[in-house]
Amino acid sequence: MPGRRPLRPVGQRHGRVPLPRRVATLSVHTSPLDQPGAGDAGGLNVYVVEVSRRLAARGIAVEVFTRATSSELPPVVEMVPGVTVRHVSAGPFEGLGKDDLPAQLCAFTAAVLREEARHEPGHYDVLHSHYWLSGQVGWLARDRWGVPLVHSAHTLAKVKNAALAEGDAPEPRARVIGEEQVVAEADRLIANTAEEARQLVRWYDADPARTLVVPPGVDLDRFTPGDRAAARRAVGVADDALVLLFVGRIQPLKAPDVLLRAAARLLADEPALRSRLQVLVVGAPSGSGLAEPRRLQELAVSLGITDVVRSVPPQAPAALAEHYRAADVAVVPSHNESFGLVALEAQACGTPVVAAAVGGLPTAVDDGVSGVLVPGHDPADYAAAIRKVVEQRELLSAGARRHAERFSWDRTTDSLVDAYAAAIGEMRAVVRPPRDRVRAAVRAFSVGGSR
Repeated sequence: MPGRRPLRPVGQRHGRVPLPRRVATLSVHTSPLDQPGAGDAGGLNVYVVEVSRRLAARGIAVEVFTRATSSELPPVVEMVPGVTVRHVSAGPFEGLGKDDLPAQLCAFTAAVLREEARHEPGHYDVLHSHYWLSGQVGWLARDRWGVPLVHSAHTLAKVKNAALAEGDAPEPRARVIGEEQVVAEADRLIANTAEEARQLVRWYDADPARTLVVPPGVDLDRFTPGDRAAARRAVGVADDALVLLFVGRIQPLKAPDVLLRAAARLLADEPALRSRLQVLVVGAPSGSGLAEPRRLQELAVSLGITDVVRSVPPQAPAALAEHYRAADVAVVPSHNESFGLVALEAQACGTPVVAAAVGGLPTAVDDGVSGVLVPGHDPADYAAAIRKVVEQRELLSAGARRHAERFSWDRTTDSLVDAYAAAIGEMRAVVRPPRDRVRAAVRAFSVGGSR
């Protein structure tokens, strides 16, 4: 199938450097075991899960370190064979806001270093940190262990602050400084798109030679076109309904309000559509959306469209795929997206997308082929784009699947393994591994002491 690559044989070498045997993955603020679509769980969680599984399939063990949010969580969970999730005690057993987590980084870092100290030196070959909080931990572990740090930002404070949604609070200065430090220290920076790579260089003075573009993937076996009528029965919408779908966390950044306002505009222009229109909002409040958890429902009331809007809790992948198949259009009106996995998942199911022309979405959506990109966030423009997609749905649906097939998690993992191997080789060429340094020091001491 297009976009797929065969798994690289275990033990294949990258030049003279062997592939890593064990990767320490850092995901401080959210666990790969959490359900995406609520709290702090989203595309980052999907990324860590899918890449970790494929690394394990290549014979590369992965240990994911994440903060424990409940005393009932087991210290260690095997996600799949070869992938271990370690719940680190750092701060109270509760969900802390991101602004509270920097105070827990010392405790988290100490636990990560303590785990490595239980093993022989060189237990981990590479660190991969996700989000700036994890990058702060990875920076310290990198220097202690003498292994390279590969960092994925996922979102960038300076970029978010430049495109704030109305009523959204700017990212704090502490985060900006923390990101600048991680960018300066990481051996490799992984950008989802060429635009994100340019942002890292322009806004954070990243070294272009250490900044690599590695697009995320999509599970092309799980997210597939299917029986649309059956999908509609499964999610509870009529066969003749016009279904507009939003999937994601309910917060100003993701802009679900733009979809509701566009739906109201469609009804104002065509009142007879009310008997058929269904707006499905799949997700739950998170981040800044927690300050006003009922804001979206209140907006639907004020717009007079409560009868066509249905809120759906976050869905497991199989059920989420049914929602994509049931929809006429998936709408992704975010103010910023480093990539936009939702757009890719929808297209893999054959559902065209209307999306904001921001961040990574121009890469995730092929404008005019798999959907329509909208500059700005004017609801009238989104209403017009939805009409256009509905009119051309059959053609765009075929283009959506073709476009999604350009991306796969296997390809993403191949590129990451290459990045790991190159970073390992570069570090070994400059600095001897910790074990060799210790042995060299012992030999020097012994020689000096015998004189």
